Amino acid sequence: MMKNLTILILALTTILSSNLMAQSEFSSNQIGVGVVVKNIDSSLFFYLNVIGMRKVGGFDVDSAFAKTSGLSNGVPFHVDVLKLVDAPDANQWKLMSFGKDAAHPLPTYIQDDNGMQYVTIMVNSLEPFLKRIEKHKIKLLGDTPIPLEKTILS
Repeated sequence: MMKNLTILILALTTILSSNLMAQSEFSSNQIGVGVVVKNIDSSLFFYLNVIGMRKVGGFDVDSAFAKTSGLSNGVPFHVDVLKLVDAPDANQWKLMSFGKDAAHPLPTYIQDDNGMQYVTIMVNSLEPFLKRIEKHKIKLLGDTPIPLEKTILS
């Protein structure tokens, strides 16, 4: 009787866990965002010292893989990997540079271009960020900061 009950529990556990895994086509709930920047040194300084991200690693993409994967036409590059916190489940912000200006005018406002225009980072307090922004003389756009209401974010 106990053996049959154990087998039944194992079978139910297997069915339930496979059903839970089948609910998503994704192998991870994380998103890695790749950002091409003009100057890697000034961008790393901004993301590390003003935003407060952590550099958690990096990797090189060689010419063959860059071309085969369609990432570039064969131009090799280095990627610096940053996270808001150094935790396995944190999203990755990947910076890379080809050392040149953008091929189009940079947008000032979100309606000026297509594609990703902003990223929202939820914080406990704006105070330390505003101090770092002021310290590094970063220009803010608009009448900021403006607290976001929960209704805007849902």
